[in-house]
Amino acid sequence: LIHITPHHNPSMSNNKYMYGLTAVPASANALLTSPNNPPPTHPPSPIPVQETPIPNTPLAQRINTYARRHLPEETYNHSLRVYHYGLAIKQYRFPACSFPDWDFDHETYFLACVLHDIGTTKENLCATRLSFEFFGGMLALRVLQDVDDGERVEIGTGTGIGASGASNAAATATDTTTATNANATAPREQAESVAEAIIRHQDLCHVGKITVVGQLLQLATIFDNTGAYADLVHADTIKDVCVHFPRMRWSRCFAATVQSEIGLKPWAHSTALGKEFSEKVLGNSLMDPYE
Repeated sequence: LIHITPHHNPSMSNNKYMYGLTAVPASANALLTSPNNPPPTHPPSPIPVQETPIPNTPLAQRINTYARRHLPEETYNHSLRVYHYGLAIKQYRFPACSFPDWDFDHETYFLACVLHDIGTTKENLCATRLSFEFFGGMLALRVLQDVDDGERVEIGTGTGIGASGASNAAATATDTTTATNANATAPREQAESVAEAIIRHQDLCHVGKITVVGQLLQLATIFDNTGAYADLVHADTIKDVCVHFPRMRWSRCFAATVQSEIGLKPWAHSTALGKEFSEKVLGNSLMDPYE
């Protein structure tokens, strides 16, 4: 009999908090009504987009470029709305001063948001028999940890990520450090946290646990898709987010995508949401003024 003692890596303990790998109730209702999570005594305040900026990190910028290239505009806008709504919800309902487990890295949450629907593109829906969330999580795991030649980004010195990389070839050639940063990859723990959140973002359970990043992704996607949890976000926040990232009839677009997947894959996990989910999406009265 061989006894194997697990190797303890102290950094993994710190990383689990940074990357949102702490467990909270999977049930949003249980989470929001638990005596352990008392609600604020005041309504939410407006939080404009400029107060929840996209992380200015090489990895976030690379993945943002990847998402812009691969996602339809409607889906990309939805992903960014989910990011901004999520941070507004987090700041109001789970402030770090009272909920230290929710004080995770915004970069990790951004990566989960901008990639959470990558499996819904026409190319990816037809590329696999897997449900879109599962394939999307697996794809995100690869994209985050590996930069294919076709996805490499060139940048000039001091310019950050941009479309003009080719014109700055000379500067790029002399600044290999900047170029390397532009092609940054995610640590394994971070990539796995993102993949876990993506795979489970439609897993609306009433029992069990989920990561804090996964729960916030669920709260924000359900908010944008159905208008649920309207008490967590100020109306002016919604207005500002929709100005920056227009809905473009997102309710119809998303409902059609769900039906398209179910048509291709009658076993898809989207069926677990029930027929009434599409009705909730199409009947999203909170977001109707912005459609």
